[in-house]
Amino acid sequence: MMPSSHPRPLPYIILALSAAFLFYKYVMQVFPSIMTPALQSTFHLSGAGLGNLAASFFYAYLVTQLFVGVWLDRYSPRLLSTLAIAIAAIGTGWFAIATHTAEALLARALMGAGAAFATVSYMKLSANWFPPHRFALISGLLATAAMLGAIFGQAPLAALMDHVGWRHSLLICSVVGLTIAVLFALFVRDAPTTSLTPTSHVRYRVSWQDIKTLLTKRDNWILTLYSGVIFTPLAVFGGLWGNPFIVAAYHTSNTKAASLISCIFMGLAVGAPILGFISDRLAKRRPVMLFSAFCALMSLACVVYWNTLPVFAVSIFLFSFGFFTGAFMLCFAIGKEMNAATLAASVVALINTGDSIFGSFTEPFIGQVLDWLSPGSVDTYSIHSYHIALSLLLIYLVGGLVLLCFLRAPEGRAFSQEPASLAESNAF
Repeated sequence: MMPSSHPRPLPYIILALSAAFLFYKYVMQVFPSIMTPALQSTFHLSGAGLGNLAASFFYAYLVTQLFVGVWLDRYSPRLLSTLAIAIAAIGTGWFAIATHTAEALLARALMGAGAAFATVSYMKLSANWFPPHRFALISGLLATAAMLGAIFGQAPLAALMDHVGWRHSLLICSVVGLTIAVLFALFVRDAPTTSLTPTSHVRYRVSWQDIKTLLTKRDNWILTLYSGVIFTPLAVFGGLWGNPFIVAAYHTSNTKAASLISCIFMGLAVGAPILGFISDRLAKRRPVMLFSAFCALMSLACVVYWNTLPVFAVSIFLFSFGFFTGAFMLCFAIGKEMNAATLAASVVALINTGDSIFGSFTEPFIGQVLDWLSPGSVDTYSIHSYHIALSLLLIYLVGGLVLLCFLRAPEGRAFSQEPASLAESNAF
């Protein structure tokens, strides 16, 4: 029950605007995949260079992520998130007018620095405004909002690019981002003035001892690694290398390939809340995550290696890949359940760091492998080269299965009982 001092729809308005920030983050993250030939031509890039340009988003994201959780736990999520959205929008606009590679790298890094707040801000504000028993569902809706942004960053943005060019398309995206920042500043509030939920510790000041406790928990690091190796295949395949691979392997146009890649994000948008719901009903996290990781592995393997598939079957396997990858969102729920409520943002930031660490070196590394095997550009890489380079993504998924075997996740009634203090949270 929300306090009477706030309008009843306010929590949902805040959730919607937080989701809009996530939507925008993923548009920025994935748009290079539909612009690979244009970016290589404009900035005279090799495959490794293109990978580094795309990954500069993750470099800045990673560094910023080290501080985001502590900042959002200590200071105003509303003010920090508004500033972050504005910074990301300015970076998008700068990238759109960049004429040199150095400018493009800095602009892309600016996008990553601003985008680093999106997931953690969503989780922090959700923890402040909604009761704990709804957190798994809200975590799943996070993925839905994020993947809708990733979908828009594929076929719809590709269609816009065909009409107005990639630079004008990104200028439009920049204006949209600034609009979201203004709405965030006007309507979002940090927390209810009073609350019956244990997650709204608005006066609590996170100490360095709290952070030390968080960092010394073995299972927090397993969740961080798991998040990185499970989500990076989707981020790298969907965000950069999947598009040119599908064009080469299945002989489609760039726009058609973008539509097929969108199936991944549609699958994740649907799968994350459904798998979260199933996990809640079964009162089990790890079995759902194990089964899903195996299904995601098989689905991506079919797309990468079975290149005689009809396009319809490719879309089914890509949707399946995204759907089952959606179970990775459960690691945020597990992290929240195993740690004190006052550290909600810090826990999410730590787990989220895994994605940026793996993404930051995987995109350029795959580009480097492609350059070694098939020197040239995106248009000249051989299918055999793609098979070898993209094998790394399948190895990551196998690694995720192995990590889950070592995770001590709370099951049954345990994960419905949120630790009320640091001492209680250390029971795990």
